[in-house]
Amino acid sequence: MSPLFAIVPLVYSVAAFGQAVERYEGACDASAALALDARHFVVAGDEKNVLRIYERERPKAVAKVALGGFLRTDGNEADLEAGTRIGERIYWIGSMSRDGKGRPAPARDRFFATDIDHGSTPPKLRPVGNAPVHLRDAIVSSDAGREWRLAQAAGKAPEAPGGLNIEGLTHTDDGALLIGFRNPLRAGKALVLPLLNPREVVAGQAPRFGHAIALDLGRRGIRSMTRTADGYFVVGGPIADDGSFALFHWRGGSDTPQVLAQPVLGALRPEALFGWPGGVQWQLLSDDGGVVEDGKPCKKLETHEQGFRSLSFTR
Repeated sequence: MSPLFAIVPLVYSVAAFGQAVERYEGACDASAALALDARHFVVAGDEKNVLRIYERERPKAVAKVALGGFLRTDGNEADLEAGTRIGERIYWIGSMSRDGKGRPAPARDRFFATDIDHGSTPPKLRPVGNAPVHLRDAIVSSDAGREWRLAQAAGKAPEAPGGLNIEGLTHTDDGALLIGFRNPLRAGKALVLPLLNPREVVAGQAPRFGHAIALDLGRRGIRSMTRTADGYFVVGGPIADDGSFALFHWRGGSDTPQVLAQPVLGALRPEALFGWPGGVQWQLLSDDGGVVEDGKPCKKLETHEQGFRSLSFTR
């Protein structure tokens, strides 16, 4: 959830250091995104159970995937916060948190996959299986969950100190997933929890977790993660509304993440990060639900008036 701040609507512009900022329409809360091919990318938001497919440099979505029936949330938001692509499969995860007021929110306990169908333009996405997986209890009761006291965290509001809130997901070379936590922090460090068997979990088997990893992001939680050729990009941000964002490079394991001076994030509040095919161009999407336009936060505007900012950069 972003704080309220005013912003002038953005048009496509090229900035220094190979950066470019665009505005895409139809939603404010870009919380997860992945490239589908060289031109198209899919975006999940944390307010609606819909995936939107965009084409680069075109502001309006070119396709939508309604997930309400598959997710079985009884009309409640699944709070989709992160995704990662392995081959032609994309894994998605909800925040696993309570709602913003600290009330139970079982609809947010969702883990599932979609497969990419390249038989059309844009590519289509189809959910795998008949229903999502409920993963929160297994996370909380894992060895890492007990070490990090996630049972206590799960009883708090997601942005309260020590609350439970997942916002990052990426993968390793051997097909495991790395689940990144925005909250809680432990000694100022963020939690990464390996899920060792995601394909089997989606197929109905019990999850297996690896050892907890603590990332030093300057007392920030994890807001997004993605693979690079030599490790991972990690977006660090505040556990609540107030605080700064930064982009880090992490080589994995016990390596200490290194903050990157470029790209310049400015007033963006990035919660989605992905790379285009080729490993040179990257895209950061801002959760602009709290951006004020015409006296209203973006998420209170009509759908056709909503939009989120995107920062493209090369490295």
